[in-house]
Amino acid sequence: MNKIKVLVVDDSAFMRRLITDFLSEHPQIEVIGTARNGKDALEKIPSLQPDVITMDVEMPMMNGLEALKQIMERSPLPVVMLSSTTKEGAENTILAMQYGAVDFVAKPSGNISLDLYKVKEELVDKVMLASRANLRLINKRATNQTTASSQKISYSKIEVQPSEKGHEKKIICIGTSTGGPRALQQVLTQLPKQIPAPIVIVQHMPKGFTKSLAQRLDSLCDISVREVEHLEELKQGVAYIAPGGAHFTVASSGQSLIAHLDYSPPRNGHRPSVDVLFESVSALSGYSKIAVIMTGMGSDGTNGLKRLKEAGETKAIAESEETAVVFGMPKSAIAANLVDDVVPLEGIAETIMKYAGRQGV
Repeated sequence: MNKIKVLVVDDSAFMRRLITDFLSEHPQIEVIGTARNGKDALEKIPSLQPDVITMDVEMPMMNGLEALKQIMERSPLPVVMLSSTTKEGAENTILAMQYGAVDFVAKPSGNISLDLYKVKEELVDKVMLASRANLRLINKRATNQTTASSQKISYSKIEVQPSEKGHEKKIICIGTSTGGPRALQQVLTQLPKQIPAPIVIVQHMPKGFTKSLAQRLDSLCDISVREVEHLEELKQGVAYIAPGGAHFTVASSGQSLIAHLDYSPPRNGHRPSVDVLFESVSALSGYSKIAVIMTGMGSDGTNGLKRLKEAGETKAIAESEETAVVFGMPKSAIAANLVDDVVPLEGIAETIMKYAGRQGV
């Protein structure tokens, strides 16, 4: 089997050596070169022809964001960003996801992380995953979305139409992982402000990054998007994203739905977990449920979807292979025969509204 050729880009010689050592320990990975900034990387890519690039966000001369944009314009490659967990670092990382990065790894303690070994396994796993990502899709989406700024995107919004079952209460739950920030942008920007349901979301992402994701999406969408808070009442027309590092569950209280956050052990390696959210929604009585599973590695969400289906009054939507950056999570749900609609990313919002605002579930 051919090894995955990696170019390591970081302005710190110490970090370049540490990342190189970590990756080189894996038998399927070969670090074929290093670069000290984005400009250096762009000059080396044509001759080295890497399969994957690890890219520091904050570098002199040319930072990781600018280099990423140019890579996606010139010769698209899978890129895994390394970011600090500062507020600015988190915001830049979310931008990198929109510009076309496959995924990111948070440095444990700033730019020069002597304790980078804490994320060694995560770094290796994400480089391996990036080498298999749907790069054609990443580039297409990056091209469409790099023009996005703080202005709202002019996707055509889907109108809310009265349904015969309009008296029913509804809730929409979404689970996604690798490739999810761009997928969420595509879907949430197409939903109308008057959507008659709260939207609860698990995006696999570490603590400190989900708030920046929510803020960016909120600036682009007609609906409100926010990082959910413990004991917050859930409102129609608002999307609530689980905070990184906490499980998100929903419970009814009288006529209201209340968010609960807890720090119980990860499920299937994830906290927040899609399964945990979906299972809590399955216990709600008097609600029609719409569940969506989009791009991501693994099978998180399948067991929760099974519980939703067993409880009844659930329509399930999965992103199709043709548009998923990583087809793992949707594939698992589809293989379990739990999905009603398999649609490309561009059709997910319309399918949600088919059930939420037009015909009921």
